[in-house]
Amino acid sequence: MTQQVLILGGAGRIGFSVAQDVLAHTEAEVTITGRQPAQGAIAAQQLGDRARFLALDLAEVEGLQRAIAAADLVIHCAGPFHYRDGRVLDQCIDQGVPYLDVSDNRSFTQRALAKGDRAAEAGVTAIVNTGIFPGISNSLVKRDVEQLDQVDTIHLSYIVAGSGGAGLTVMRTTFLGLQRPFQARIDGQWQEVEPYTEREAVEFPAPYGRAHVYWYEMPETVTLANTFGAKTVITKFGSLPDFYNHLTWMAAHRFPTALLQNPATVEFLSRVSYAMTNVTDRFSGIGVAMRSQVTGTKAGEAAQVVSSLVHPNTAIAAGAGTGSLAELILTGQLRKPGVWPVEAALSTAQFEATMAQRQVTLYPGQPTPLVLKGLKV
Repeated sequence: MTQQVLILGGAGRIGFSVAQDVLAHTEAEVTITGRQPAQGAIAAQQLGDRARFLALDLAEVEGLQRAIAAADLVIHCAGPFHYRDGRVLDQCIDQGVPYLDVSDNRSFTQRALAKGDRAAEAGVTAIVNTGIFPGISNSLVKRDVEQLDQVDTIHLSYIVAGSGGAGLTVMRTTFLGLQRPFQARIDGQWQEVEPYTEREAVEFPAPYGRAHVYWYEMPETVTLANTFGAKTVITKFGSLPDFYNHLTWMAAHRFPTALLQNPATVEFLSRVSYAMTNVTDRFSGIGVAMRSQVTGTKAGEAAQVVSSLVHPNTAIAAGAGTGSLAELILTGQLRKPGVWPVEAALSTAQFEATMAQRQVTLYPGQPTPLVLKGLKV
């Protein structure tokens, strides 16, 4: 019997990319959902004969229950996750259906992880934060961590060119992340950090080279600290072209707080930004680059491992991150009852194999002595 995959929000940009990956790498049939039937029908037609569209609002509890009951795997792509509760995961646990999501909100992630014992008792494998960042970023860090004996600091940097090939939802998520300070793990303590501060120049692989990133709240801040026991976890994000960084900084630090927290302001900024990137995408591209720097010790000496990743289309890369996990679950290669972040569920061998299969370019690093000001530490 053909396996059935339900992709909530599958008519959106990220959900559509996830559907493409699932269809390309499995034999499953896919049901994508959304609230706009015309758009959804077109998306399903573009995906081909093994895809269909279901008009569904997540607030429709009975409709959601029926849709989940008919699935062998549920993939939650209906963001922004700042506004989502845990009802989809709850239903999957209740009905014994494996669950993935592309969540990128720290609060949502923590609430989901708190359901781990219930999922384990039900025998349900649930993995959160499975896109590009978070998602692939977690596995990139895990690979680096495994090459050291002890980890002290994890420094993740990401840049996205233009729109990244994503839609309005991702734009909304960006501005929602600027609304208030957040807690970061620094020197073994949780400390308050202002979003979009401490601009830093980072070297990424070609074609991006030197680009600038800023503090930005991501779920990895919590999950990587908890999984690997790192004393410091830094997550920084930036955009290309660089003038978008300056505009984002202005929104974060020059707009009155009440104005930035107004939903109408977020919607206005998101739509303006989306319109701007529709123009600049033509010369900036829509790719993504990521850099992981893990510092610790190896054989009793201070050492670091630096790895990178690039992909020409951010949305497709996100689809690969989630789709690879879907493939492993559907083929029985990944089963771990409970609710997990990616780094706690996916092995490095599985990560490397699925990324190679999807032609996602990794630049893996090797442990090197840590050098400061020309002196070996």
